[in-house]
Amino acid sequence: MAELESLHFSVGILGISGGSLLLLVNNYGSSPDKDFIPHTALGVLLLIIASLLAYSGVRRSLSQSQLFSSVCLTVSALWCGSGLVYLLVGEGLVGTTELRSSLVPGLAAFTLAFLILATVSVLQREVVLLIISLSISLACGHQIAGLSSPGFGQSAMAACYLLVTLVGAYFGCGRLLSFITQGRVEAPGTGLRRRAGCQGSGVRAPEDCNDVVPVGLVMNLLSASVIACPLLAVVPQLAPGHVPWLWTAAVFQLVVCVLSYRSMDSLTATFYGFTSILRFAEGYSALLTAFSIHPSSPIPFPVVFAVLFFILALFSCQKSLAEGLYQLFYVAYTIALAAQPSLSFQSGAQGVQVAIFVVSAVMLLVTSYNNVSAKRIPTGEGVFKALVTRVSGLTLRPHDRHSQAPYLGYSRYADAEVLGHACSVLAVFSITASMGDRAPLGVLVLPWAVVAGGVLQLLVGSVAFSRGKTLESMAFVLYGVMWSIWGLTRYGGLYGDTQGFNLAVGIISFLLFNSLVTVGALFLSVAWVVYAATFHLIIISFLLDAMGALPYGYDIGVSIVFGLMSFYCFLSGLFSLTFLTPQLPLGRALVRLSGTGGGGKDICLHVPARKATAVHQIAEIMKSGGICGMPTDTVYVLVAACNRPDAVEKAYKCKQQAQDRPMSLWVSSINQLEPVRSLLSALLWDFMSAAWPSSISMVIARGPWMEMFGLGESAKHIGTPQSIAIRNPNCAVATHLINLVGPIAVTSANPTGEADTTHHNQVYAKLGDKVDGVLCDGPSPENIASTVVDCTKIDSGHIGFFRVGLIPKSQVLQIFEEVQKRHSHGQINPGFEADLTEPDPNPNLTDPQRNTEEDNTESTESSTVPPPTQSPANIDTSTLATQP
Repeated sequence: MAELESLHFSVGILGISGGSLLLLVNNYGSSPDKDFIPHTALGVLLLIIASLLAYSGVRRSLSQSQLFSSVCLTVSALWCGSGLVYLLVGEGLVGTTELRSSLVPGLAAFTLAFLILATVSVLQREVVLLIISLSISLACGHQIAGLSSPGFGQSAMAACYLLVTLVGAYFGCGRLLSFITQGRVEAPGTGLRRRAGCQGSGVRAPEDCNDVVPVGLVMNLLSASVIACPLLAVVPQLAPGHVPWLWTAAVFQLVVCVLSYRSMDSLTATFYGFTSILRFAEGYSALLTAFSIHPSSPIPFPVVFAVLFFILALFSCQKSLAEGLYQLFYVAYTIALAAQPSLSFQSGAQGVQVAIFVVSAVMLLVTSYNNVSAKRIPTGEGVFKALVTRVSGLTLRPHDRHSQAPYLGYSRYADAEVLGHACSVLAVFSITASMGDRAPLGVLVLPWAVVAGGVLQLLVGSVAFSRGKTLESMAFVLYGVMWSIWGLTRYGGLYGDTQGFNLAVGIISFLLFNSLVTVGALFLSVAWVVYAATFHLIIISFLLDAMGALPYGYDIGVSIVFGLMSFYCFLSGLFSLTFLTPQLPLGRALVRLSGTGGGGKDICLHVPARKATAVHQIAEIMKSGGICGMPTDTVYVLVAACNRPDAVEKAYKCKQQAQDRPMSLWVSSINQLEPVRSLLSALLWDFMSAAWPSSISMVIARGPWMEMFGLGESAKHIGTPQSIAIRNPNCAVATHLINLVGPIAVTSANPTGEADTTHHNQVYAKLGDKVDGVLCDGPSPENIASTVVDCTKIDSGHIGFFRVGLIPKSQVLQIFEEVQKRHSHGQINPGFEADLTEPDPNPNLTDPQRNTEEDNTESTESSTVPPPTQSPANIDTSTLATQP
């Protein structure tokens, strides 16, 4: 992992160095009359480098993930936006005389953004990132000066990029050299240091960190600068040249949205999903000015958007009071848009964007510093919790990664249904606009319907699918496709040519698909049934409109009904994310299936394995005769305490264990076998000591020593009449639990004949109604079972293999050979020295003769080190096929 971190860091730094070199050469080689690199070529090259930097920023180095990721993605956004502007100018879509007015708003925002990142770098003593951020900030400032006065500032800008090129090339090559040599060669001053804060021992735990939030704030800063510049007379008006900046901000905020779900931060993801919709709409409105079209927005839409922003701001106060207050500025912005239907971004809307520009800069400084420092700037993080604790009936939900875990399977993403339902609200209220005699593009519905209802719904559907929500995923994807097609057709100028029978056939196919969703919703909840059924009414309104038979007011009525239902689901999702009580009920499933998860009894107790209190809780259950699921160094297993024969019997029966699939015995360390050490051979004991803890199960001969573990009659379920498998797992959670409980009987946590269980959700999905508890530790570190070694003939110098699993055969043989050599040279475990009192079989031999005989014996034993892989004839190899 450290090598990959170093590689991603090297790629990012070298990408910044390469882009700076490109701009350096262009600025030194250009004159006021002629550019050294044509605008089209410069734009394409900047876009390629920006893509590389975006990859590096997303894949970021964990050693300096927060600040490095912010710098890398911010540089990527700068060169992406400016590259698109150069490309439009080079292709003649934007006039050369408009280059200044197109670039200045974006450059002004990035000048401030990089200055703030440089300030944070100073406070954290990150010299390389300080030089890069400060130099690019100065370069952007000098470029603004050069655009205002030809010939002024170009040399200074080139000098700034020269410094970035030199520092980036040295540091990037140094890290790349370290990666290639696997750390053996490292240039002076190029080492990566792990910082405090989210990655160190700071205040917050790693799961509470979302290191891409600063990038989202930079994009808000960028869009606010573009919208506010006309008010400050920096540029004449919003123009097509500003579209690249606004849509760059939109795309990067979608990236922030996805990465926030990856960080299990649903509220932040929802907020940046909302702001990306605004960015697309602003850019689309600016684009239409090229065709002399000034579209108006439907009045209900900005009002509904303001309500959604306000509710989201209230719930975001649980993260910090500052974040909730910051989001209220977007409530003011959408209200200003509602008061200005033409969306010309004049007066009120621009004034609010000036305020957003200032507040975004402050939030960028605070958030960037708090993300990388153990010392934190107060943001009111505990205010919401303090208020809630004073209100009876309100119980906050604890926030950690386990609270976001899906019921089945495993997902690296948080639940996205809140955003999905909010987008349904936005899309359905946007189509309530009446076009009248205006052209389709004259009403600004296209971005609201296509982006909110289409693009983001598809994103939500993808996240839902990754969480194992098949039906919800299908619904969101279907609705996303429907909103996209309908928006592009109805409000993109295509409706007049396609209206009629052909369009109706397509809509009928969506009706059939949604009928399947509605039937499937019967197995989910009442709310989902109503949600799918009301969208059925929306599709019918589309069908009637396509056939020219839409009754007056029908579309408005069903849109309001679907919008209110979506709004209720939006609120329910927020309550579910925030509170344990109260909850806005979604209703029970109208059709329920028997079995776990299908309407049977509730799933068993499941607690996080990383908490010591949780391990103690499971230990008490096992001491009381319960059986539990447990993570290991391989797959999940089902365990019972050996000193509770009733529990062992229950574990054997609950998974329908086949007669030829016996259980195994596990210990926390070889010390737990101390009472029976005298009954085991010295070679076997030392082999166990050398091989454990590990993913190696050892099959040894069964003996009377089994009675010492208190198994009683249940001992018949452990191993076979001839042998027993015993193991010491290389897993801290498992060994800690066994220390508390004592030796345990173990079997795989899946019904006989099914695949191994590799996630705790699968344990209580398959056996949840039969076990008493599950220790939850997410996905298994390995999907391969243990290596099973036959040690029944170890005293003769032979070991065999029933199964080669996680530990390779060569490694086991190497361990055994080393132990065997120690015994051949007389290095015997001290615990057995007292037992070596057997009479000398050849008392008449002289010392030289005895030494010669011992040498011959040693030579014979060494020759038998390569052991046979076949199992002895009296042991059935199938009995060990399910050892975990």
